[in-house]
Amino acid sequence: MTGTDVLRETGADVLEPLELGFGFCRLVVAAPSHAPYPALPGGITARVATKYPRLAARAFARRGVPVDVVRLSGSVELAAVSDLADAIVDLVETGRTLEDNGLVVVEELLQVSARLVVNRASYRLKLEELLPLLERMGGPP
Repeated sequence: MTGTDVLRETGADVLEPLELGFGFCRLVVAAPSHAPYPALPGGITARVATKYPRLAARAFARRGVPVDVVRLSGSVELAAVSDLADAIVDLVETGRTLEDNGLVVVEELLQVSARLVVNRASYRLKLEELLPLLERMGGPP
């Protein structure tokens, strides 16, 4: 079991036969409510702090926005509060922590939930053993 955030960040080559119905949150870009977003004045490249450097870099590259990604762990929102970063990419459930730190969601990147994952080879080789488990969990028959 893992979250879609981890699966997309790592690019894991696994099957996802079942969404488990819990762990719902969103991966978002957040910035101080008073800050210019996404472009900074004077052609300055924005710094984006995150636990998800690959997902963040891809999201900004798709939009053609150059950023410097700063990999952090822990309370990522503090990077924007302390001026270490201009924006953050982080998981949000209610948004309360962002609000408490003067940040606002400016873009949603990914809906996240818990997933059951299965190694591709194991799925093929042990399908008969896996099917009863998947059925009990509400997955494919």
